[in-house]
Amino acid sequence: MKTACTWLAILLGLYFASSEIYAQNVEYVGSTLYSEVRDTKVVGNYAYCAFFDGLVILNISNPTSPIYVSKCYLPGTAKGLDISGDYAYVADFSYGLRIIDISDPANPVYVGGYDTQGQAMDVDVSGNYAFIADWNSGLEAINISNPANPVFAGAYDTPGTALGISIQGNYAYVADDIMGLQILNISNPANPAFIANFDTAFNARSVFVVGNYAYVAGYVFGLVVLDISNPAVPVCTGAYDTEGDAEDVAVLGDYAYIADFTYGLQIVDISNPYDPEYAGNLDTLGYAYSVFVLGNYSYMAEGTNVQIVDISNEANPVLAGAYNAPSSAYSVFIQGNYAYVGDYSYGLQVINVSNPANPGCNGRYDTPGYANGVFVQGNYAYVADDSSGLRIINISNPDNPVSVGSFDTPGYAQDVCIQGDYAFIADRFSGVQIINISNPANPTYTARFDTTGNVYGVYVLGNYAYVADNPVGLLIANISDPAHPVYTGSYDTPGYPQDVFVRDNYAYVADGSAGLHIINVSNPAHPTFVGICDTPDYAREVFVQGDYAYVADDLSGLQIVNISNLANPVLAASFDTPGSAKSVFVSGDYIYIADGFMIMVLSFNSTGIDDNYESPTAFSIPQNYPNPFNAQTTIHYTLPVSSDVSIDIFDITGRKIKTLLSAHQEAGEHEVVWNAKDRASGIYFYRLKAGEYSETEKCILLK
Repeated sequence: MKTACTWLAILLGLYFASSEIYAQNVEYVGSTLYSEVRDTKVVGNYAYCAFFDGLVILNISNPTSPIYVSKCYLPGTAKGLDISGDYAYVADFSYGLRIIDISDPANPVYVGGYDTQGQAMDVDVSGNYAFIADWNSGLEAINISNPANPVFAGAYDTPGTALGISIQGNYAYVADDIMGLQILNISNPANPAFIANFDTAFNARSVFVVGNYAYVAGYVFGLVVLDISNPAVPVCTGAYDTEGDAEDVAVLGDYAYIADFTYGLQIVDISNPYDPEYAGNLDTLGYAYSVFVLGNYSYMAEGTNVQIVDISNEANPVLAGAYNAPSSAYSVFIQGNYAYVGDYSYGLQVINVSNPANPGCNGRYDTPGYANGVFVQGNYAYVADDSSGLRIINISNPDNPVSVGSFDTPGYAQDVCIQGDYAFIADRFSGVQIINISNPANPTYTARFDTTGNVYGVYVLGNYAYVADNPVGLLIANISDPAHPVYTGSYDTPGYPQDVFVRDNYAYVADGSAGLHIINVSNPAHPTFVGICDTPDYAREVFVQGDYAYVADDLSGLQIVNISNLANPVLAASFDTPGSAKSVFVSGDYIYIADGFMIMVLSFNSTGIDDNYESPTAFSIPQNYPNPFNAQTTIHYTLPVSSDVSIDIFDITGRKIKTLLSAHQEAGEHEVVWNAKDRASGIYFYRLKAGEYSETEKCILLK
């Protein structure tokens, strides 16, 4: 009791002392270059693909040449999906169930969602219910009779980790990882009941049910066949140990098609369930995560691509076509209406951002190395291409970028900065390479500035090059004569420098685990410390505009730091992108983030959230009850008119940690429950947004 009282005293003190929480006024605008596909379903001429960043729709009327049609961004990391009628139901991991209207495939629209208790891994729709394999929370049943307002119906917490689900009649078959297959009676979705389980040594990754048999992808054990004619007594009839790790299975006729991870597509003859036999295989290039079969084709989600395989001859499946998604967006540079993206595996991507809400892909040039950094000047893009050094690409036609020249540096090119006729290349363990680019078709070596560490970033301004030298710190070289760079001064930062941005007399260093460091470089021979802001994760890159430094902070996404007082920089806002933020560029009113999984466009209103916002009197969001609370609390709110509503949870630092609701709701009184069982004791904030109305309240979680 003493401990609880002590905690309460501390938290109440913090509650009333925390007059400000840094503003959560960063808004999503648009995105593109989605990567990492995990599931695919086909209806008619369209393939619906669950990418980590959302839904991507492909036209597969010609399977040999799938064509990108549209996308719909989702905030989680989509793992699975199902299609029913005019809607796509997406298992969006930490954001639960997301529902998208696909009646017009060219214009998919998010309509509603329900944040499940666990992490949504897979979904199967039956009638008015979506059944979710919800990771550590087992099975959740969601009533979707109104897709704009899905509501919880019932749940059953399986003993393992629910990874996959298949519904047949009144039964749900749950692939429960190390606990095997769980069979539940769902005739009453409000109260799913345990019927039986088949718990063997195999890891059940997914399940496909047809007729009297359940076909289980058993990971290292391959395919397992169970007779479920009596669901209360499942019986193993046979198995086939595939070469790889069986992640998913689909059945059509007498054959089971298995996504076998590193071994691609495996086809097994199951005409005799007691003796499954090898039929054929196709060793694809990626990692096979899921498989869907329709007609003469199988559609495989393989991480960076969707593979379409002709299976008309099961003994000899052949690749028919593929949709190759971008690999990993590592860097971004904006010039005019275009974003130039360094795609780690696929080189330079050119994106039209004239409409930031709907950025579109133009051209691409696949460099031979790994595109770590990009800098654009005039009609040329300069790419730091890792082991392939510097690549120079003519971008005068954004739809058709063309390589014109290259220079193979001795190290691994990480970053590039252009000034005049020279390219300054952060060449990792080979220092800074200075290359003459006056003739882009024939770049030539000029000089090298050696460092003692690994150079990851370089910024050139006037007569000086500012170098992020890991782990040494900030190095400064006089490059007034590019042929003879001269060491001038240095500052040893406490972290691992990744990038540097210079404005006026200050250098802003993205210092890895030590966050953002501000260094006075008015005297380049004696740089001095000014201020520090320790970001939550690992500062990769920094861009400065106005009173703010924008930091790509790896797993913590975008961190925005107020630098109006250089000696005391403070976190002002953040946006947790789905991937790992590697690069940031600010142009006009928009922030462009390369986060590995995608390019994301954000906007930032520096006025912040105003807790005293004078809202319409008919709107209300009173204090949650109970408060303080242990694990679960209810948030009530009133809407005078039908509105697009979102309720988000923020921690004491202002980081958004949960979206409880994102849907269109009718006027009236509503409530939503926040189950914070996986959160630590502390102060939290919940924000209601309904149309133009916004209000934030504070609450205390006390365990």
